[in-house]
Amino acid sequence: MSESEGGVMAGVEWRVFDAPAPYAETLAAMEARVAQIGAGAASEAVWLLEHPPLYTAGTSAHPSDLVQPDRFPVHIAGRGGQYTYHGPGQRVAYVMLDLNKRGRDVRKFVCALENWIIATLAEFNVTGERRAGRVGVWVVRPDRKGPDGEAAEDKIAAIGVKLRKWISFHGISINVEPDLTHFDGIIPCGIADHGVTSLVDLGLPVTMADLDLALRATFEQIFALPNGPVDACPKNPQI
Repeated sequence: MSESEGGVMAGVEWRVFDAPAPYAETLAAMEARVAQIGAGAASEAVWLLEHPPLYTAGTSAHPSDLVQPDRFPVHIAGRGGQYTYHGPGQRVAYVMLDLNKRGRDVRKFVCALENWIIATLAEFNVTGERRAGRVGVWVVRPDRKGPDGEAAEDKIAAIGVKLRKWISFHGISINVEPDLTHFDGIIPCGIADHGVTSLVDLGLPVTMADLDLALRATFEQIFALPNGPVDACPKNPQI
């Protein structure tokens, strides 16, 4: 993996990788870092990167949702969730945080990741929303009708996490300008009735560097210690 910049914010080390990161190598490096964090040998970390085109299967993935199994490499991710796509133009943020000192609350942590995405999208005047029973962050498309006759809703960001000894890994992905047709090879997250979008698809000329700045600016709002992650979650979220 090639690192283009790094830094530490509030005890969290940030790295941005300037070349598409091979999935298996990245997963191994992430697992090693999680072990180091758990042992007190390394700081918490957020890695910002892109992958080459590939599909990953979470622990709830259904084989029938892999529509085109030969289109791209398929990796067993070990994270929560179902099938998703990663590729150029999509920002993946791997989030390795110690929930032993941030509160051992999985619901609160997943909701905080949603809050982080929503706050980041708001930096570009995009309204990201939760939907009951649909993990991730969604945007309303009033120019199109959905299956229920109401305005269509497209997914712009995905969430899939895993915890080991209360250290988090995997994380989130936000579509900046990926090839959206690459999602056709799967039923993303098992949801067939709704589409997928990106910031550029919404008509916003956002670059990866723009998004990275927004991610770092909003991270502190959500995860700053000693009180983070901020508990601004629905009382009965379905996540």
